[in-house]
Amino acid sequence: METSGFTSEQLTVREAISKICSNFPDEYWALHDESGEYPHELHAALAKDGWIGIALPEELGGAGLGISEATMMLHTVSESGAGIAGAQSIHANVYATQPVAKFATPEQRQRMLPRLIGGEWRACFGVTEPNAGLETLKLRTLAVRDGEYYKISGQKIWISSAQVASKMVLLARTAPLEEVKKPSEGLSLFFIDFDKTAPGLELKRIKKMGGRAIDANEVFFDNYRVPADTLIGKEGQGFKIVLHGMNAERCLLAGEALGIGYAALTKASKYARERVVFGRPIGQNQGIQHPLASAYMNLEAAKLATYHAARLYDNSAIDSSITPHAVGVACNSAKYLAAEAAFTACERAVLAHGGMGYAQEYHVERYLRECFVPRIAPVSGEMILNYVGEKVLGLPRSY
Repeated sequence: METSGFTSEQLTVREAISKICSNFPDEYWALHDESGEYPHELHAALAKDGWIGIALPEELGGAGLGISEATMMLHTVSESGAGIAGAQSIHANVYATQPVAKFATPEQRQRMLPRLIGGEWRACFGVTEPNAGLETLKLRTLAVRDGEYYKISGQKIWISSAQVASKMVLLARTAPLEEVKKPSEGLSLFFIDFDKTAPGLELKRIKKMGGRAIDANEVFFDNYRVPADTLIGKEGQGFKIVLHGMNAERCLLAGEALGIGYAALTKASKYARERVVFGRPIGQNQGIQHPLASAYMNLEAAKLATYHAARLYDNSAIDSSITPHAVGVACNSAKYLAAEAAFTACERAVLAHGGMGYAQEYHVERYLRECFVPRIAPVSGEMILNYVGEKVLGLPRSY
């Protein structure tokens, strides 16, 4: 990857994270993908050096850096061979904590965030529901006030790292959907204990195609009790609050996609230089060389879009001329472009290896399985195209 144009802070992050990740080679990730065992060692190594709190305030133990630097961190983790699985071992702890850092009271921030930053706690993010999918405003998980507590009932799905998390950032309804004038009303955000031994909480692990080192789960709540002081902000403000983290997530996932795309191209280029057929390296053939070169240029273009979006996100806090609309368009566009570029790079890497691309020992098949994640989550490419068509081009809403 060409690193010209990055800030000194981003390059420092890249160098430090690369050094940590060098202790976790492709073979480590292949083993964990096979066993489904969580990569506790990587999480511990990153927490030890303070990287879990890269974008959280210094007074809470974080680094006080921005999403631009956090994107570089996850990009570098992914590019090391850890892929989407490695990046997602810390992914939610970076973006899901952004709304907490911004909208929680000082007392809540002090109570909730330092032990996450230090690695003692891990958090998962509870938004998606099986009957809502992309229709976030149709969420039905209900939090009912009961004195000094809320009782939570409902179901969440595709919750990553729930098996190892001790906390959850949860979006739930404090007013039923049928009782609000607008679907965006009645949603509230909580930072709750995720105690799997407590009554009213049950998990079911989902078997999946790739990234198997990171668990994905269905979560069932049945009158699960949480203290009332776990509410972030005010009741009914949850959707506006959680949007603050969603744009950050799009940047981070774009970075993760770039990382796995560049990793795949590195493997493919090395193989194409070394594999000799008919008396010459296969990379000398334009049928191999041109698809890889095209994939590289697509990644470089997506890289520019990604770090432009991250810069807008960070600067919007201090520059009122940068509108939420501009940030939303940039972050969604970056996620789309990086996901598509990564998929192309991973697919072409497998094909460049020929039959060996199908073998686990060359790792590119693992990259290809994992690169579907940024194409699907947290919002599909089709919905991003809808968003740009409507919000940027002024076309009629299509759904």
